[in-house]
Amino acid sequence: MMEGMVKNMKKFDFVKFILSKKFILPVIYIIIGIILYTVIKALINKITKTKYVDKRKITIISLIKKIIKYLVVIFVILAILNVYGVNTNGIFASIGVASVIIGLAIQDIVSDFLAGIFILFDDKYTIGEIVTIDGFKGEVIGFGLMSTKIKAASGEVLILNNSSFRSVINHSRNNTSLYINIDVAYDTNIDDLEKALNEMKEEVEAIDGYVDNYKLLGIQEFATSSIKYMVVLNCKYNLQYQVKRDFNKVLKKYLDKYKIEIPYTKIDVNIRGKHE
Repeated sequence: MMEGMVKNMKKFDFVKFILSKKFILPVIYIIIGIILYTVIKALINKITKTKYVDKRKITIISLIKKIIKYLVVIFVILAILNVYGVNTNGIFASIGVASVIIGLAIQDIVSDFLAGIFILFDDKYTIGEIVTIDGFKGEVIGFGLMSTKIKAASGEVLILNNSSFRSVINHSRNNTSLYINIDVAYDTNIDDLEKALNEMKEEVEAIDGYVDNYKLLGIQEFATSSIKYMVVLNCKYNLQYQVKRDFNKVLKKYLDKYKIEIPYTKIDVNIRGKHE
């Protein structure tokens, strides 16, 4: 009989514990933590969703998810400890003071880090693209979460903290229009010139596969010793100088074919005899 009473008391204590705040509240806090983390993770996935696969973005997103998960776990544990009578106010106070001290000490580092993450998410630029930042123009040769390295055409390298600038001009995302003036002699037959320029279109647009929208614009100017005829074509910004050189090579071939003269400085030398 005594054994039965003991068993009944144990069963009663177990039911009482299950129905108590010390059991129910921790379970509720755990469920809230799981729901909160799931919702935040879904929001991050939706905000950062892109059709391009970028290993750097994937790494950063994964890191942020882990940080959020750890924070949720910490706060759930603290909430459960509070249910069991542990004084968590002192823990929160310690965390708060430590956070302020650490935040003040590394605020610049954190600013650069967050700015680097936003640059990744916004896809402002990538390595190899030509950009202008704070008036400095060059190729992005290095990018990290803390800083960006830009190399100018003349060789100088500028290293910028990611939080030190706000606006960026990216020259590489869209093709640039390259306007070219072609100088020909005044006695040139313009119809023959346009015939030559139209005939070379296929070769021009085949230049390294980067040229399109080649058009004849017409006579731009009557200069001192030549007629300037303008054409336009689209090409990648960082290839415009090479495209111009390749264009000139094709142009020379077709001007020679149609016997169109390219103006150049001529010097007439007259030699007179002594008694003339």
